[in-house]
Amino acid sequence: MKISVCGKGGSGKSTVVTFLAKQALRKKLEVLVVDADDSNSGMARMLGFDSHPLPLMDLVGGKAMIKKRMGGQTLLNQTEIRTGEFAPDFIRRRNGLMLVGIGKILQTMEGCACPMGVLNREFLKKLTLEPNQIALVDMEAGVEHFGRGIDEAIDKVLVVVEPSFDSLQVAAKIRNMAFSMGKKVVAVVNKAPSEAISQKIEQQLAADGLAVIGVLPQDPSVFEACLNGDVPEKGQAFEAVDTVLDRLLAA
Repeated sequence: MKISVCGKGGSGKSTVVTFLAKQALRKKLEVLVVDADDSNSGMARMLGFDSHPLPLMDLVGGKAMIKKRMGGQTLLNQTEIRTGEFAPDFIRRRNGLMLVGIGKILQTMEGCACPMGVLNREFLKKLTLEPNQIALVDMEAGVEHFGRGIDEAIDKVLVVVEPSFDSLQVAAKIRNMAFSMGKKVVAVVNKAPSEAISQKIEQQLAADGLAVIGVLPQDPSVFEACLNGDVPEKGQAFEAVDTVLDRLLAA
């Protein structure tokens, strides 16, 4: 199953992806995390890796060469792409956990991220998972990835919603765009400060046609760990993700 994790910037997408990945490992699944966020660069450390893999954009010669090289003989030109076929520099592996990255905006005047969107869309289309594998895609913030068709090969969309009006607005847009593509979309409430607030958010999401499959409480241990670029494997929020994962994987 390929699961897209998206939402407003700052809603906690990367943290939720990390929690999901670690809970999936507990269930003896192999997990491929696809870092498709072109700005945030902390995913490798959050997952416990010492360094980032080289971006898949390098396989096609960078953004300037993508149109020419997508037709050349590279891994990305294969009909199917399996996790065992990556050269070591382009993937990080540890005990069933894998990480690949599409690419990042690293300097001024670099141009738009559209080529990375094209690459991500084609990669996800060709990505072929084994029965015991799942892919978690940490999408860029907002809804632009739907406009680029990146979610075309996704099986389920998980929207991360924090307690804010803007986050609810983005979630409603994601729901509409995912539905227009025929995708299953559900939501998780993140950083909920109280049961009363989470209930209000769930009611609003339900009014927008979004089912909530879990609520992650505001957890001080998560905020403290994130200051160091880490994500704890304990606490209320982490344990709540176990139920979220079960519901995601359910038919």
